[in-house]
Amino acid sequence: MTTSPSAPASRWPVWLCWLAMVLDGFDLVVLGTVIPTLIKTGELGFDAVGATFVATISLVGVGLGALFIAPLSDRFGRRKLLVACVLWFSLFTLAVVWAPNVAMFGVFRLLAGVGLGACLPAALAYMNDYAPAGSAGKSTTRTMTGYHAGAVATAFLALMVIPDWRIMFVVGGLSGLVLLPFLWFKLPETLPAAQAVRTEEERTGFRNLVQKPYPLVAAAIAGASFMGLLLVYGLNTWLPQLMASAGYPVSAGLSLLLVLNLGAVAGLIIAGILADKHGTKPIVLLWFGLSAVFLALLSIKVDNPILLNALVFVTGVFVFSSQVLVYAWVSQLFPARLRATALGFAAGVGRVGAITGPAVTGGLVAAGIAYPWGFYVFAAAGALAVVALLAVPHAIATTRTDVTAP
Repeated sequence: MTTSPSAPASRWPVWLCWLAMVLDGFDLVVLGTVIPTLIKTGELGFDAVGATFVATISLVGVGLGALFIAPLSDRFGRRKLLVACVLWFSLFTLAVVWAPNVAMFGVFRLLAGVGLGACLPAALAYMNDYAPAGSAGKSTTRTMTGYHAGAVATAFLALMVIPDWRIMFVVGGLSGLVLLPFLWFKLPETLPAAQAVRTEEERTGFRNLVQKPYPLVAAAIAGASFMGLLLVYGLNTWLPQLMASAGYPVSAGLSLLLVLNLGAVAGLIIAGILADKHGTKPIVLLWFGLSAVFLALLSIKVDNPILLNALVFVTGVFVFSSQVLVYAWVSQLFPARLRATALGFAAGVGRVGAITGPAVTGGLVAAGIAYPWGFYVFAAAGALAVVALLAVPHAIATTRTDVTAP
């Protein structure tokens, strides 16, 4: 089951990778939708400290999966990895429903995260194997619209079912199980034939990223990914609570979470087109810079609901597609044989930022100063991402063995 440039194009890989990202989008916002209710009711022993613990340990699992599981798809193929990880994630997401306390809730989220963490790098690497040359920006951002479509659907579901938070995890787990047979039977493999002929010396791993010409690029990309995922997860985990701290009702916070991710979908479509037309570097620098500006503006209390929703929407346009443009750039900078490894490294190190964002914001919530200081922290992260990416060249001068364009 392999594809080739001459093979007839199929829509199954496009849609299946997109749906895999929908699951990642669910995981992105599900804690943000249930945390206010769990803190308010104290169910399972939740408080601000417990919520911060759960948000943090969930992302530890995702980071471990991205760093240590995703690179295996460069060696054994994308399809098998995606199937195994979706199954693992689905089972442990369902297990959250039966968590008896905060500690077990966190353990199940940790284990679910290990499976899910590998899905994003593997799916993006797959799409860049499969996509025509010169379309890395659009292929990556189009696939990642599923990430935020899933986030939007999850926020919308929360508006209907909260305070019954368990339904959120039932829907997330069952959705993954429904996707599994389609991944198994309809997703062709892209790499095994090429991988099978490699010698032991040619096998890929993180050691390749510390060899010339990659170390500086990998470090800068990792720094930007750290800041990007700090923003993505910090906002999606704590935005409803930040808005509650500012005096907005909880329902308004959930609505703004939905608006934020609608803006993300629009931003992804625009960013991919502009990146392929003008180059990824100038667009990602512009996007992170504008993210910093609009996040700073959110620190100002807005009484007009139309203006507030517009501001949150535009913030979503820039914040989330900034991080996806980092992934698109990684797919362009690194050769096919290192693509999933480089993406896994960027996503895995980035997950440290994803852990830091909710942890820092949770600390601000516990201290009673989340608004407006949470938005100041987010704005600073956007500005630091710009600084990191200035060190990355438009392209890497590859060696003879690295010329393996898809």
